[in-house]
Amino acid sequence: MKKLTALGLVVGLLGSPVLAQNKIEFKEFTLDNGLHVIMHKDNSTPIVNTSVLYHVGSKNEQPDRTGFAHFFEHLMFEGTENIERGEYMNIIQGRGGTLNAFTSNDITFYYETVPSNELELTLYMESERMLHSKVDQVGVETQREVVKEEYRQRYENQPYGTILPETLKRAYSVHPYRWAPIGSLDDLNAAKIEEFQQFYKDFYVPNNATLTIAGDIDYDQTEKWVRKYFAEIPSSNKDIYRPKVAEPKKTAEIRDVIYDNIQIPAVIQAYNLPPQTHPDSYALSMLSTYLTGGNSSLMTKELVDNQQKALAIAAIPLELEDGGLFIMYGITNMGVEPQALESEIDKLIQQVQHEGISDRDFEKLKNIIENNIVSSNSSVSGIGQNLAEAHVIYGDTDYINKTMDYYSKVTQADIKRVANEYLNLNGRVVLYYLPKPKDATE
Repeated sequence: MKKLTALGLVVGLLGSPVLAQNKIEFKEFTLDNGLHVIMHKDNSTPIVNTSVLYHVGSKNEQPDRTGFAHFFEHLMFEGTENIERGEYMNIIQGRGGTLNAFTSNDITFYYETVPSNELELTLYMESERMLHSKVDQVGVETQREVVKEEYRQRYENQPYGTILPETLKRAYSVHPYRWAPIGSLDDLNAAKIEEFQQFYKDFYVPNNATLTIAGDIDYDQTEKWVRKYFAEIPSSNKDIYRPKVAEPKKTAEIRDVIYDNIQIPAVIQAYNLPPQTHPDSYALSMLSTYLTGGNSSLMTKELVDNQQKALAIAAIPLELEDGGLFIMYGITNMGVEPQALESEIDKLIQQVQHEGISDRDFEKLKNIIENNIVSSNSSVSGIGQNLAEAHVIYGDTDYINKTMDYYSKVTQADIKRVANEYLNLNGRVVLYYLPKPKDATE
């Protein structure tokens, strides 16, 4: 489950009552084929969320075949042996439901939310996706074009769109986190159909999946349907590939300039973080919220409102299984040089490293985190995702009920300590995004 940084979500007032984390009840079991199943019953509204988390992301790819996990996020909507091509989304939407998916460096997640009387349909369709997805030449060629268009829209044609891939490839030297989930279009173009089929066989198997059903359900009936549709799917007889690579600690700053189709310069800083399950991750999450989490954050108030050196400042905190990344970016105000903005950012980081944070700011941080934990479990879809990630990432489904306890143990001294330990100005990535020169050729 993602620990919350409250980026852009500043809620809770100083002095508001401390919120109690409502206990999320659930039942879980594992089929003989390795599929782990989690069920949460909430009969207050006649809807149900079905999701499947496959423990495969961009880190499971080979360096010359990147982008496969993200590609499969698209490909597995193509249809199956028993669901016509292009009909997967139409069927769910035609029954009044919604569906989507996402891919990260660590996982791929598919989900549907439907009226509760359509639960059996979603279980059947997810079992079809797991067993009978169409991984053929027609689907591959179709989705290649879809991914190409997504790449153009999100990276090539969007101002500052390449911040993530440009930062990752400098922040990681050996770990496969060094490429973004979108991967390389050249790798996808070079791959043969047999390679896509093998990726499906290797990773989209029950012993690499977690099925979660949350909402208006009956436990006994739901378990019967799960066994009916999933029990006969064979498990993989191969070990699931997981990279055993430790990213070395940076001891020197990496600095570069990126020329982009932009009009206003930007400053990007990136600091390597410990694994997502590391005890320091809670203090780091609170630190990132304090620095850049919305309009009342330290850097927004000082650099945007007071000094007016930045038009905006924010963060992309990546909490990852094998060690994440805190990416902070500031867009300069008119007439402000990137060096001037970077200098002020560094001063504020050093201020926290030397002085820590005040009692008032610490109380406000705790309220923000508490509010956001409650909000993340306010829908059946949020609960479904959080249950799945608690099991897969933290190895304990009941982690969903312990999150607030971990945050409550963070002290002001912890936040000051992690600021000094991880926001190392001599072991980071710094990028300047500058407008392309007018005479630059494509």
